[in-house]
Amino acid sequence: MQRWYCRTEILQTPATCYNPVVLVLLFLISVLGCAAQTQIVSTIIDKKTAQPVTGLSAVDFQATEDKAGRRVESVEYTTEPIDAMLLLDASLVGEAVKPIANVFINQLQPKEEMALVQFSSAADLIQDFTSSKELLKRAVENVKYGNEPKVLDALYASIDGGFTNSTYRRVIFLLTTGYEGASRVRDPRSIVRLARKNAVSICPVYLVGAERSMMEELAQKTGGASFRLNPKNQELSRKQAADIVRAVRSHYVLTLAGDGPAGEKFKLAVNRPDKLFVSYLPLQ
Repeated sequence: MQRWYCRTEILQTPATCYNPVVLVLLFLISVLGCAAQTQIVSTIIDKKTAQPVTGLSAVDFQATEDKAGRRVESVEYTTEPIDAMLLLDASLVGEAVKPIANVFINQLQPKEEMALVQFSSAADLIQDFTSSKELLKRAVENVKYGNEPKVLDALYASIDGGFTNSTYRRVIFLLTTGYEGASRVRDPRSIVRLARKNAVSICPVYLVGAERSMMEELAQKTGGASFRLNPKNQELSRKQAADIVRAVRSHYVLTLAGDGPAGEKFKLAVNRPDKLFVSYLPLQ
């Protein structure tokens, strides 16, 4: 979202000066004095604890566009409800992550809604947006497993029109074993572009790191977060999943100087020694 802010000052001039020519000049001055600004949503997560990082200010961020610096003018930390879509791996190996699905459902707050999509060779909506945890859990129990997991195809189908009537921040929790089949959509960048167009943050949660770089790219460039679960510790995995939902509700809204949106060559970093996951979603 680009917003134009103009600052005009009251000029102490005689009334006789307010002729048409002067008024036109004053108008042009005010327009040319406008400062273009761009806003982005950024999720900052501590990689070690999976907790949101709080207390950051504008001086903590470093933004660049094609290696050229962009000034961060203001930073606001906020938490808000989400409209979530849970994409559940229903491939031949997908049942390994089934126990984690209910953890995401249990995190729903009163104002929030969630939809459930199962995916393997195709993506199927098996429960539309609802605030009923009972309906969502029942849908999880009815998931049928088989075929290969086409992750990118499932994301494209879900993002494209899947959040038409959403009210709050749009988030996809991609719960997957971490394998990618032969999707028709081959380039993760096309998913990123579609997600940005629809203001959707992607949060991959996976067991196997075979597609780790792809998962991190999807999250980083859409304002989401990427997490690898612990396959040997179900209790820890459940805690991680709960932490993920809480972390994604928390984010920063950054206002950048400049008249263009954050493009594919945009980068955002935080000047902290900790190992942080930093993501960003430009607001159109």
